[in-house]
Amino acid sequence: MTKLEYHFDYGSPNCYLSHRVIPHIEKRTGVKFEYVPILLGGVFKSTNNQSPMMAFKDVRNKLMYQQAETRRFVARHGLAKFAMNSHFPVNTLQIMRGTCGLVGKPDFMKYVEVLSCAMWEDSKKMDDPEVITATLDAAGLDGKGFMALTQDANAKALLLSNTEKSVARGTFGAPTFFVDGEIYFGKDTLDEIERVIGAAKAA
Repeated sequence: MTKLEYHFDYGSPNCYLSHRVIPHIEKRTGVKFEYVPILLGGVFKSTNNQSPMMAFKDVRNKLMYQQAETRRFVARHGLAKFAMNSHFPVNTLQIMRGTCGLVGKPDFMKYVEVLSCAMWEDSKKMDDPEVITATLDAAGLDGKGFMALTQDANAKALLLSNTEKSVARGTFGAPTFFVDGEIYFGKDTLDEIERVIGAAKAA
Protein backbone atom coordinates (compact mmCIF):
# COMPACT_ATOMS: atom_id res chain seq x y z
CA MET A 1 0.00 0.00 0.00
CA THR A 2 1.41 3.39 -1.01
CA LYS A 3 1.77 5.75 1.99
CA LEU A 4 0.95 9.35 1.10
CA GLU A 5 1.63 12.27 3.42
CA TYR A 6 0.65 15.89 2.81
CA HIS A 7 2.51 18.37 5.03
CA PHE A 8 0.59 21.63 5.06
CA ASP A 9 0.03 25.06 6.59
CA TYR A 10 -3.09 27.13 5.86
CA GLY A 11 -0.87 30.18 5.33
CA SER A 12 0.24 28.96 1.91
CA PRO A 13 -2.10 29.56 -1.03
CA ASN A 14 -0.47 26.61 -2.74
CA CYS A 15 -1.58 24.41 0.15
CA TYR A 16 -5.17 25.49 -0.46
CA LEU A 17 -4.81 24.71 -4.16
CA SER A 18 -3.33 21.29 -3.34
CA HIS A 19 -6.11 20.60 -0.86
CA ARG A 20 -8.63 21.21 -3.62
CA VAL A 21 -6.95 18.77 -6.03
CA ILE A 22 -6.11 15.97 -3.56
CA PRO A 23 -9.69 14.58 -3.27
CA HIS A 24 -9.80 14.02 -7.04
CA ILE A 25 -6.51 12.10 -6.91
CA GLU A 26 -7.82 10.04 -4.00
CA LYS A 27 -10.97 9.21 -5.95
CA ARG A 28 -9.07 8.19 -9.07
CA THR A 29 -6.44 6.13 -7.26
CA GLY A 30 -8.27 4.84 -4.20
CA VAL A 31 -5.34 5.92 -2.00
CA LYS A 32 -5.81 8.42 0.83
CA PHE A 33 -3.45 11.25 1.74
CA GLU A 34 -2.55 11.65 5.41
CA TYR A 35 -2.79 15.35 6.33
CA VAL A 36 0.14 16.41 8.55
CA PRO A 37 -0.10 19.94 10.03
CA ILE A 38 3.23 21.79 10.19
CA LEU A 39 4.16 25.41 10.92
CA LEU A 40 5.53 27.01 7.77
CA GLY A 41 7.14 29.83 9.72
CA GLY A 42 9.04 27.23 11.74
CA VAL A 43 10.12 25.47 8.57
CA PHE A 44 11.42 28.73 7.11
CA LYS A 45 13.32 29.54 10.28
CA SER A 46 14.90 26.07 10.46
CA THR A 47 15.93 26.02 6.80
CA ASN A 48 16.86 29.69 6.33
CA ASN A 49 14.09 29.91 3.72
CA GLN A 50 11.61 32.72 3.00
CA SER A 51 8.20 32.99 1.42
CA PRO A 52 8.34 33.42 -2.38
CA MET A 53 7.12 37.02 -2.04
CA MET A 54 10.19 37.81 0.04
CA ALA A 55 12.69 35.50 -1.59
CA PHE A 56 11.96 36.69 -5.12
CA LYS A 57 10.85 40.28 -4.54
CA ASP A 58 14.02 41.63 -6.18
CA VAL A 59 14.14 39.05 -8.99
CA ARG A 60 12.81 40.64 -12.14
CA ASN A 61 9.82 38.78 -13.65
CA LYS A 62 9.89 35.90 -11.13
CA LEU A 63 6.78 36.87 -9.16
CA MET A 64 4.91 37.72 -12.36
CA TYR A 65 5.67 34.23 -13.65
CA GLN A 66 4.48 32.66 -10.41
CA GLN A 67 1.21 34.57 -10.66
CA ALA A 68 0.75 33.35 -14.23
CA GLU A 69 1.50 29.77 -13.18
CA THR A 70 -1.07 30.02 -10.39
CA ARG A 71 -3.69 31.34 -12.82
CA ARG A 72 -3.04 28.38 -15.12
CA PHE A 73 -3.32 25.90 -12.24
CA VAL A 74 -6.57 27.49 -11.04
CA ALA A 75 -8.03 27.42 -14.55
CA ARG A 76 -6.92 23.84 -15.23
CA HIS A 77 -8.58 22.54 -12.09
CA GLY A 78 -11.63 24.81 -12.16
CA LEU A 79 -10.87 26.47 -8.82
CA ALA A 80 -12.93 29.60 -9.41
CA LYS A 81 -13.48 30.29 -5.71
CA PHE A 82 -9.78 30.86 -5.02
CA ALA A 83 -8.85 34.42 -4.03
CA MET A 84 -5.72 35.86 -2.49
CA ASN A 85 -6.27 36.72 1.17
CA SER A 86 -6.38 40.49 1.62
CA HIS A 87 -4.69 40.09 5.04
CA PHE A 88 -1.79 38.04 3.65
CA PRO A 89 0.55 37.12 5.24
CA VAL A 90 -1.51 35.69 8.10
CA ASN A 91 0.10 34.31 11.26
CA THR A 92 -1.19 30.73 11.31
CA LEU A 93 0.26 29.61 14.65
CA GLN A 94 -3.13 29.46 16.37
CA ILE A 95 -5.01 27.62 13.64
CA MET A 96 -2.16 25.16 13.08
CA ARG A 97 -2.03 24.39 16.83
CA GLY A 98 -5.80 23.94 16.93
CA THR A 99 -5.63 21.66 13.91
CA CYS A 100 -2.96 19.55 15.60
CA GLY A 101 -5.32 19.18 18.55
CA LEU A 102 -7.85 17.60 16.20
CA VAL A 103 -5.55 15.04 14.58
CA GLY A 104 -7.21 11.63 14.74
CA LYS A 105 -10.62 13.11 15.58
CA PRO A 106 -13.67 12.38 13.37
CA ASP A 107 -14.20 16.06 12.47
CA PHE A 108 -10.55 16.73 11.57
CA MET A 109 -11.16 17.14 7.83
CA LYS A 110 -14.26 19.30 8.40
CA TYR A 111 -12.12 21.81 10.27
CA VAL A 112 -9.41 21.65 7.60
CA GLU A 113 -12.00 22.40 4.93
CA VAL A 114 -13.59 25.32 6.76
CA LEU A 115 -10.27 26.90 7.72
CA SER A 116 -8.89 26.48 4.20
CA CYS A 117 -11.94 28.16 2.68
CA ALA A 118 -11.85 30.97 5.23
CA MET A 119 -8.27 31.75 4.23
CA TRP A 120 -8.38 31.39 0.46
CA GLU A 121 -11.99 31.88 -0.57
CA ASP A 122 -13.45 34.27 2.01
CA SER A 123 -10.32 36.34 2.70
CA LYS A 124 -10.78 36.23 6.47
CA LYS A 125 -8.22 37.39 9.01
CA MET A 126 -7.51 33.98 10.46
CA ASP A 127 -5.08 35.11 13.12
CA ASP A 128 -7.85 36.95 14.97
CA PRO A 129 -9.36 34.69 17.69
CA GLU A 130 -12.81 36.26 17.30
CA VAL A 131 -12.78 35.68 13.55
CA ILE A 132 -11.60 32.10 13.98
CA THR A 133 -14.30 31.35 16.54
CA ALA A 134 -17.08 32.98 14.53
CA THR A 135 -16.00 31.24 11.33
CA LEU A 136 -16.06 27.79 12.90
CA ASP A 137 -19.33 28.42 14.76
CA ALA A 138 -21.00 29.58 11.55
CA ALA A 139 -19.99 26.28 9.94
CA GLY A 140 -21.58 24.28 12.76
CA LEU A 141 -18.24 23.47 14.40
CA ASP A 142 -16.96 24.24 17.90
CA GLY A 143 -15.14 27.56 17.72
CA LYS A 144 -14.62 27.89 21.46
CA GLY A 145 -13.37 24.32 21.75
CA PHE A 146 -10.98 24.89 18.86
CA MET A 147 -9.55 28.00 20.49
CA ALA A 148 -8.99 26.01 23.67
CA LEU A 149 -6.94 23.55 21.62
CA THR A 150 -4.68 26.37 20.44
CA GLN A 151 -3.44 26.57 24.04
CA ASP A 152 -3.34 22.82 24.67
CA ALA A 153 0.13 21.55 25.60
CA ASN A 154 -0.23 18.36 23.56
CA ALA A 155 -1.36 20.26 20.47
CA LYS A 156 1.57 22.66 20.80
CA ALA A 157 3.99 19.77 21.20
CA LEU A 158 2.60 17.93 18.19
CA LEU A 159 2.92 20.97 15.94
CA LEU A 160 6.53 21.46 17.02
CA SER A 161 7.29 17.76 16.58
CA ASN A 162 5.60 17.56 13.17
CA THR A 163 7.53 20.59 11.96
CA GLU A 164 10.91 19.41 13.23
CA LYS A 165 10.44 15.89 11.84
CA SER A 166 9.28 17.23 8.50
CA VAL A 167 12.37 19.44 8.20
CA ALA A 168 14.60 16.52 9.20
CA ARG A 169 13.13 14.55 6.30
CA GLY A 170 13.90 17.31 3.80
CA THR A 171 11.01 19.79 3.96
CA PHE A 172 11.86 23.42 3.24
CA GLY A 173 8.40 24.80 2.39
CA ALA A 174 4.78 23.83 1.84
CA PRO A 175 3.03 22.00 0.39
CA THR A 176 5.38 19.06 0.80
CA PHE A 177 4.41 15.49 0.05
CA PHE A 178 5.98 12.17 0.96
CA VAL A 179 5.19 9.09 -1.14
CA ASP A 180 6.50 6.00 0.61
CA GLY A 181 9.10 8.28 2.18
CA GLU A 182 10.13 9.99 -1.07
CA ILE A 183 9.82 13.79 -0.92
CA TYR A 184 7.94 15.90 -3.47
CA PHE A 185 7.61 19.68 -3.14
CA GLY A 186 4.91 21.94 -4.51
CA LYS A 187 1.45 21.62 -5.98
CA ASP A 188 2.90 21.03 -9.43
CA THR A 189 4.24 17.64 -8.31
CA LEU A 190 0.72 16.27 -7.80
CA ASP A 191 0.57 14.99 -11.38
CA GLU A 192 3.83 13.12 -10.85
CA ILE A 193 2.60 11.77 -7.51
CA GLU A 194 -0.50 10.39 -9.20
CA ARG A 195 1.68 8.69 -11.82
CA VAL A 196 3.82 7.16 -9.07
CA ILE A 197 0.72 5.85 -7.30
CA GLY A 198 -0.54 4.34 -10.55
CA ALA A 199 2.77 2.66 -11.23
CA ALA A 200 2.87 1.22 -7.70
CA LYS A 201 -0.64 -0.15 -8.05
CA ALA A 202 0.20 -1.72 -11.42
CA ALA A 203 3.42 -3.36 -10.18
